[in-house]
Amino acid sequence: MDLGHLYTIIIYQPFLNILVGIYWFLQQLVHANPYNPNPFPADMGVAVIIFTIVIRFLMLPLTFSSERSEKERKEIEEQIEEIEHKLAGAPVQMEREMKKVINKNKRVIVSSVIDLIIQVIIAVMLWRIFARGLVGEDLHLIYGWMPKVPQPFNLMFLGKYDLSHPHVSLNILQSLLILVLEIINSLASPFKVSRKEVVRMQFTLPIVSFIIFSFLPAGKKLFVITALCFSIVYSSIRLIRVSIERALSKPPGAEGDTTHEKNVAHAPVPPPARGDAKKH
Repeated sequence: MDLGHLYTIIIYQPFLNILVGIYWFLQQLVHANPYNPNPFPADMGVAVIIFTIVIRFLMLPLTFSSERSEKERKEIEEQIEEIEHKLAGAPVQMEREMKKVINKNKRVIVSSVIDLIIQVIIAVMLWRIFARGLVGEDLHLIYGWMPKVPQPFNLMFLGKYDLSHPHVSLNILQSLLILVLEIINSLASPFKVSRKEVVRMQFTLPIVSFIIFSFLPAGKKLFVITALCFSIVYSSIRLIRVSIERALSKPPGAEGDTTHEKNVAHAPVPPPARGDAKKH
């Protein structure tokens, strides 16, 4: 059994069936509506939104783990930058010192690699679902015990966006949401965000994502848009928590110190004591 077939059986097929199952459930809700004598097909776009939320909840442990290792990754980056700065003229020694840093932090690096692999797997899975699966090529992968779903699927989200083809407006919305998310993350970060990071994450990343995703089907973009909205809500809650912690950690009377100093500076100078006047 090759890796492609193994990937299909273990990862792709279960998630394809989850999406089809959500679509079937929405179809039952539509037909169960007594006030709609002519029920229309369920919207696959709505199924994608629910599907995305389910996946994001399943990935929350990975998100928590990524937050815990954020500080360690930042320290590794700072150590590597310091080595590059100090040993710019000694490439052999620089490489040796970098290897030492990497060997000391293998757990963090392995965790980051695993996170990246999972993201790539999900991206490939979603591309195949919307480019091939839902248009009929992978219908043989639907489990035999699954309820029968009327074919073809309704791939027109809100009657306007064909989920199997690219769409510019969804691409623009996705890039704007990336910008919003990165701004919130920079505000919630416990570390000082450099100008270089701001340019890379808040300007370069939205533009690059717009170019890359412009060639992908709208179903994939709808997944990303929903995931970004989920992340924005999560990061906003995190920002509120961080802001409260910063406010509570501020020492009492810190705000009043400046006022006290100003009052002392403008206070009238008392006259010298009688004994001091005689001395002068």
